Amino acid sequence: MSTRASRNPSGSATVVTSQRVRAGRVEDYKRWQEKTNEVVRGFDGFQGTELYPPASGEENEWVVVFRFSRVEQLTEWLDSNARRQLLDEGRPLFDGTPTQEVLSGGTPTEDVVTAVVSHDVRPGCEREFMRWQDKVLKEQERHPGFMGSELFKPVKGVQDRWVVAFRFDTRAHLEEWLSSEARKKLLTEGRDYFGSYDVRKIGSAFGAWFRFGEGAGEGAPANWKQAMSVVLALYPTVMILNLTVGGWLSRLEVPGYLALFISNVLSVSVLTWLLMPLVTRALAFWLLPGRARSVGIHVAGAAVVAVCCLVIITIFGLTTS
Repeated sequence: MSTRASRNPSGSATVVTSQRVRAGRVEDYKRWQEKTNEVVRGFDGFQGTELYPPASGEENEWVVVFRFSRVEQLTEWLDSNARRQLLDEGRPLFDGTPTQEVLSGGTPTEDVVTAVVSHDVRPGCEREFMRWQDKVLKEQERHPGFMGSELFKPVKGVQDRWVVAFRFDTRAHLEEWLSSEARKKLLTEGRDYFGSYDVRKIGSAFGAWFRFGEGAGEGAPANWKQAMSVVLALYPTVMILNLTVGGWLSRLEVPGYLALFISNVLSVSVLTWLLMPLVTRALAFWLLPGRARSVGIHVAGAAVVAVCCLVIITIFGLTTS
């Protein structure tokens, strides 16, 4: 397996592994991956793992993300005999050599759709490459759905590739950027500074709720703001479902535990694909750290949410009593 890594100074570490599975071996691969997950859970600093199957219409390439507290703990896993044995065992399942990017530090890359691009930067061209990346970022910010970008420098002793992780709100917007004429022109210009590069795509649904920073370093809102925003969207969702679906389930005599499960599925679906995108867009002036820079904005946003909650409570109180 070839290793490609990058670094930011905050300490946390993520490895993004991409592996093309042979035709007819998917079920064997899933069993092998589950065995790998069981082994890695026993290593110090392990925080979690996600498995992303191939997108529809793409090659049979699976992406796995492992997260550790520190890069030293991740390196211990990467260099372990247990991992080498697993790789030897899984090699017949793969079509070609799996690849991986190690991201040390920075914001976790578990957003709506994240592309991880690794570059072989030519020696002596590091500054030019970083200036070129600034141009890429400025162009990305003009494209629909762009949510942020981070540049990771090489990790000494692991490997020497540079990695850029950038996020879009939907796979369609990501594909539009990847196939855009502006990006093609930038890649032609950047060939002076780097040789080969690889693109890996990672998708996840729930990062859409609050990971909507424009540009690098925007970050997520404070936890108390996230909590208030979720309550604002969750309360009317639960009330409406109780008044509609809840009554229907009760008439059908659906068991309580099953009715609760169905209600939870519907609530999360409504929040994820309908209400939370509307709430975060309406409250962006208050949620985005880059915009909410004064006490007045913090107070005004909290007041708006509080008033909206009171209005919703009043409406339900008048209509259901």
